[in-house]
Amino acid sequence: MGTDAGSGRPEHVDVVVVDDHPLFSRGLSLLLPGVSEGRVRVVATTDDASAAAALVRRHHADVAVVDLHMPPPGGVRAIAAIRRADPVVRVVALSGLAEADAALEALRAGAAGFLPKTADPEHLVRPLLAVLDGWSVVPEALLRQLLDDAAPTGEQTVADRLTSDERRLWRLVADGTSTVDIATTLHVSERTAKRLVAALLRRLGVATRVEAAALAGRVGLGTGTGGAG
Repeated sequence: MGTDAGSGRPEHVDVVVVDDHPLFSRGLSLLLPGVSEGRVRVVATTDDASAAAALVRRHHADVAVVDLHMPPPGGVRAIAAIRRADPVVRVVALSGLAEADAALEALRAGAAGFLPKTADPEHLVRPLLAVLDGWSVVPEALLRQLLDDAAPTGEQTVADRLTSDERRLWRLVADGTSTVDIATTLHVSERTAKRLVAALLRRLGVATRVEAAALAGRVGLGTGTGGAG
């Protein structure tokens, strides 16, 4: 495969998509070549995280695009396996939710970027090319959150740095709302609700919902939003 004389990257960026939603994979396969003027092409897709590393090697892919929320063994393990099999391959992790914990896990596993699945395919081209040039790609808001999480802070400061969605979830947890009702309230699956609550507890620096409720009381977080309404 030839290279672009200006950047040293391949003339054609071959991408493998690892995602358990066939419509999403098919959409990227159809749209990426068009919006990139043929520079980016999807050479293979799989909905099996355990098959990702072998598929990437078989197709000599330049980049793997991996959905984090795959069935076991999951996206993070797929990223680690891809990087072990071929450290040259660059990996971009995708998630339907802008979760700092999920992004950090992906980056630690070897991903060079983390992007929301809501991004327009046209906006994926530049990040894909950027990671090939040695850059890491993370949305600015998420990067700020990662930096904030890394800094030592007091209880009130942590509370103040939560997003409005996180504060809403915290109120639900503080009210004793069940996981099922949280899922209903937030219009997400029960599995996603469990993941969001776990991420919130880590962000708050507490181990249990009871501790989260106690912290809410100490920082004056208003309650009264519990239940499914």
